[in-house]
Amino acid sequence: MRPVQLLQVTDTHLFADPAREIYGTNTADSLRATLQAASALGQRPDAVLVTGDVADDESRGAYLNFRRTLGELGVPVHCLPGNHDSPALMAELLDRDGFGYCGRVDLGGWRVVLVDSHVDRDPSGFVRAGELRRLDDDLRTADGRPALVCVHHPPLPLGSAWIDRVGLRNAAELLAVTDRHPNVRAIVAGHVHQQAERARGALRVLTTPSTCAQFTPGTADFLLDDRPPGYRWLTLGADGTLATEVGWVTDWRRTARPREPRSPGIG
Repeated sequence: MRPVQLLQVTDTHLFADPAREIYGTNTADSLRATLQAASALGQRPDAVLVTGDVADDESRGAYLNFRRTLGELGVPVHCLPGNHDSPALMAELLDRDGFGYCGRVDLGGWRVVLVDSHVDRDPSGFVRAGELRRLDDDLRTADGRPALVCVHHPPLPLGSAWIDRVGLRNAAELLAVTDRHPNVRAIVAGHVHQQAERARGALRVLTTPSTCAQFTPGTADFLLDDRPPGYRWLTLGADGTLATEVGWVTDWRRTARPREPRSPGIG
């Protein structure tokens, strides 16, 4: 059984109007630039994993724009909601015709479980009891196959006080589930607009740069970084190993670091 290549993109922050910007960035353009940068390496993903904040304005038009852009890749796209998203619209528009919303998917010898941590009108996350039970069941029925858990809000702090305050409120409950299943190799997340890797024993917790703008790591208060849009490759090995690498849009230029007055914790 050959390895499975996943392309993770996250925090696309799209709008119904493709000309709109946040952080001095046109998010429709930056998403396309990110996908082009990933494809320029000559790798074709078996599937795309999108870990939330697909939309910024919770609009139908934003999700239709996302469908059109990602649909051009011609591979399955698996999505979960972030704090800026509308889960109802995502379930309606992104759970058919090559797109999947939450749930689970078996890829090669792996099980991939997508978890909903969305809370209405709240930048922090919370995984509800029913979703925790589903996660437990999906991991149990994997019958020991290696598993990847995906969620918008990372379950471990990153050392940026302002973003850690709007993290996963019941992270201990999520980790209690994954602790019961040693077949879980990693948890991958978005929300924090930066690359990071943390460990909980043998479990890896990975966060991935946004396809639009990044947050400066290790800051007490909100501060935008000047790094370009980014993405992550995940190679799910047939032997149960996970290899991963973050990539960046190399020809992206900023004239200045934007200082947009958005509420802290937008993620």
